[in-house]
Amino acid sequence: MPKITDAKILILATDGFEQSELQVPQTHLAKRGAMVHVATPDGNAIRGWNEKDWGEEVEADLKLADVNVSDYDALVLPGGQINPDLLRVNKDAVALIRDFCTAGKTIAAICHAPWLLIEAGIVDGREMTSYNSIRTDLENAGAKWRDEAVVTDNAIITSRSPEDLTAFVDKIVEEVEEGRHQRAA
Repeated sequence: MPKITDAKILILATDGFEQSELQVPQTHLAKRGAMVHVATPDGNAIRGWNEKDWGEEVEADLKLADVNVSDYDALVLPGGQINPDLLRVNKDAVALIRDFCTAGKTIAAICHAPWLLIEAGIVDGREMTSYNSIRTDLENAGAKWRDEAVVTDNAIITSRSPEDLTAFVDKIVEEVEEGRHQRAA
């Protein structure tokens, strides 16, 4: 079982990510000793959404095409409305999520990011949560939706909103330290 201090974690995002949902996991996972990389579709910096307006830029460490799933222990998907909506029509982003799932790696999606899990076809039969406005989307895709801060189903972690970030980060650490998970894609 890997320690968080030995873990490599990838955050996948594009413009319009909810500022706190990227930066809090990025900062707190790094403070706990993980190496955290941000991948964007083109490898360029991306701008967040901070509550009611555009937020700060975040630099990318690599572009999506250069990601090797075997290099990482976990994938974090921040929400916001814009970010996951743009990524769910990006075939490479959806394929990457599927590859993390097939490899048994931890996947953590918060707020609207479970839209990406729907697009990747990995929600059917799983217990999940999300921002309330996409509850019906998850249920229609076959998820068993629960109104809880964090719901984990075989190392696929979902969370509702920025208010749940502490529990979300804690659960990422716990699942990474459990190691790879056997699951059906």
